[in-house]
Amino acid sequence: MRSELLSATILLILVIDPFGNVPLVVSALRAMPGPHRMRVVLRECLIAYAVLLVFLFGGHAFLDLMHLSETSLSIAGGVILFLISLRMVFSHPEGIFGDTVGAEPFIVPLAIPAIAGPSALATVMLMGSRDPNQLGIWAAALSGAMVVTTLVLLAADRLQRLLGERAVRAFERLMGLVLTAVAVEMLLGGIKSIAAQFH
Repeated sequence: MRSELLSATILLILVIDPFGNVPLVVSALRAMPGPHRMRVVLRECLIAYAVLLVFLFGGHAFLDLMHLSETSLSIAGGVILFLISLRMVFSHPEGIFGDTVGAEPFIVPLAIPAIAGPSALATVMLMGSRDPNQLGIWAAALSGAMVVTTLVLLAADRLQRLLGERAVRAFERLMGLVLTAVAVEMLLGGIKSIAAQFH
């Protein structure tokens, strides 16, 4: 149980990618005073957490409603995760989610898609639908991942100054590399499920 909780928490931290979101948070909230910036980060993290919880607990019902199988979700999630991880490894001048600098963010782009992005939503849905008996563990893992994400994003300015942009980018690429392997594993799992149906 502990190993499952730990591995699920690490997976969700990799998928949410708080360190990769540090430059986005710094640029999006640059013009705001410190206390207001903190409130915005907390609000966006809470919104993302609520959205992810809805997808975790309602994922199975949603799949049934849309007549989607876990195999299709596994393959689709793997593809999305793979594409996002590639953008993390091969950094893009506009960031992972494109040009998002502008007015004060509300839900978009920080809560969605930066924190609760397509890959995170697909991952929590897959967790909830694959093993609904362990929803408590998955919810605890999600909570742990969101605590780490919130702390990292609250310290975004300090981290950027302390480590420098190059170090933050290097860490993002490292997380992207690990996430690429996770994406391939999800794809292989879906393909194996399809292959097993023909035996």
